Amino acid sequence: MQYIAYFVFAVCSASFVYPGAPSQNNSGVAQAEQSESAMLPTLEDSIRSIYNAIGLEKYDLSYEVFRYGMIGFYTLRQEGKLGSKNLLSIIDFTKSSTKKRFYTIDLDNLNLKFYTYVSHGRNTGEDMARSFSNAVHSNQSSLGFYTTAETYIGSKGYSLKLDGMEKGYNDNIRTRAVVMHEAEYVSEYWINHNGRLGRSQGCPALPKELSREVIDVIKNGTAIFAYFNDADYLQSSQYLKPATLMPAPVEVIPVDDTIAITARALPELMPVSQLRR
Repeated sequence: MQYIAYFVFAVCSASFVYPGAPSQNNSGVAQAEQSESAMLPTLEDSIRSIYNAIGLEKYDLSYEVFRYGMIGFYTLRQEGKLGSKNLLSIIDFTKSSTKKRFYTIDLDNLNLKFYTYVSHGRNTGEDMARSFSNAVHSNQSSLGFYTTAETYIGSKGYSLKLDGMEKGYNDNIRTRAVVMHEAEYVSEYWINHNGRLGRSQGCPALPKELSREVIDVIKNGTAIFAYFNDADYLQSSQYLKPATLMPAPVEVIPVDDTIAITARALPELMPVSQLRR
C-alpha cells in the first residue's frame, strides 16, 4: 500500500512544523518527525510546482506574477469568497496590448484553459497600460483581485459582472459597471490595422469569438487577478501576504494502487509527490 501526504495551508517557511508535532524530549521520535516535516512542501514549493507542471513560462507568464496570483487565490479561498471551481484568471497589464495577456488556469487539472487578448481602459494608456483607478467615470482599468459573479445581456452583449475585493483599488467595480464583455476591437485584425488593441471604459473586454466561452467557464465565484508592477499596491494588498495563510496539520491518507489519484492544485489536496517532481 502506498501512502501519500497531503497538506492544508503551509506557511512560507521550510522550518514550519505542523501543530501537534511531538516534544524534543523524545529524541528518536523527534528526529523522525523532523525528518518527515523537512519533506513536507511549503507554500512556495506548491506554487513553484504548479507553475512548472502547467508550463506557464512558455506562455510568457512570469513566475512572480503567477505567485502573486496564487497567494491571492489561496487567501480568497481561505476567506470563503470563491465558489466551487478552482480557476484563477490573470491579466498581466505589464504586457503590450498586442500580446496575449489574459490567462485562465485550471488548478484542478493543472492546465491553461484560456490564453488570449484583453483590453484595458482608454485612460489607462495607449498600447501599454500606465495608470489605474478605482474612481467612477475614470475610464481606467483597476488593479487587484476581483471575483466573478452573474451574467446578463446588455448593450455589449453577453457580459459578466465582477466584484472588486480590494478597498481603494477596485471595490467600485460594480458602481462603475466594469464588466467582462466581447469587443470587435480586441482582435488581431485591430492590432494589424491600428498597432494596438482598442480600449474600453475600464472593462476587461475579450475577443468576440471567445468571450462567451470564457465567461461561461469562469462565472459565479472564480478569481481574477489584474496585475501591474505598482509598488504601492503590491506592498499594501491584503491578498498578497502569505503569512496570513493559516497552517494546519498534515493528513496522511492511505491510497490503494488501484485508485487513480488526480492532483488538485489546492494546498489541502496537493500530494507531495506532485510538489516535489
